[in-house]
Amino acid sequence: MVPLMRPTSTPAHPDAAPDRGAPVGVVLAGGRAQRMGGGDKPLLDLGGRPILAHVLARLGCAQAISANGDPARLAAFGLPILPDSLPDFPGPLAGVLAALDWAAAQGHARVVTAAGDTPFFPPDLAARLAADPAPVALATHDGRDHPAFAAWDTSLRAPLRDALMQGERRMRSVMEALGAARVAFAGAAPFFNINTPEDLAEARRRLAVGEETAWT
Repeated sequence: MVPLMRPTSTPAHPDAAPDRGAPVGVVLAGGRAQRMGGGDKPLLDLGGRPILAHVLARLGCAQAISANGDPARLAAFGLPILPDSLPDFPGPLAGVLAALDWAAAQGHARVVTAAGDTPFFPPDLAARLAADPAPVALATHDGRDHPAFAAWDTSLRAPLRDALMQGERRMRSVMEALGAARVAFAGAAPFFNINTPEDLAEARRRLAVGEETAWT
């Protein structure tokens, strides 16, 4: 991978002065759900609500959803839908780029992303990630990185676009090149995500018995 520049954070417009400490949240819901047989994992039912509704409630500051396909299927959530700006489904990095481009155009300096298939992450995630001074900060738990859960300065959109255009698809590699910091979270499996029908059954069980609150 070609080394990436680490720009300093600047306002999206000369007249704008966004507060770097007040992030905008974007849910990454553009996955192709191949292990679930295709379709929209975030729209599957979990305790009478779509998985995505749980994610939005946990994130708190969510103001947009990164997703491809017909945006009408997500209209009930009342948020802007951000498709990839690059073709051929390059993966979650393309969703992050769409989020940064959109947020910068709105005058935001900081974006917190969260995966749309992970309904039980810590409710203080956005505040803790955004508080880290690094240009990009990702969540970790028990020594494992969870790069879909991260805070990004919108000034990173140019090097991120360059990395994608060079064929880079690995989130962790790009984050490391941009000087990523890590923010550790405790608790019992806070980043449990739903990839298979068995995972969905487990999530429903946890919700039914109240285990999703074990790490809140």
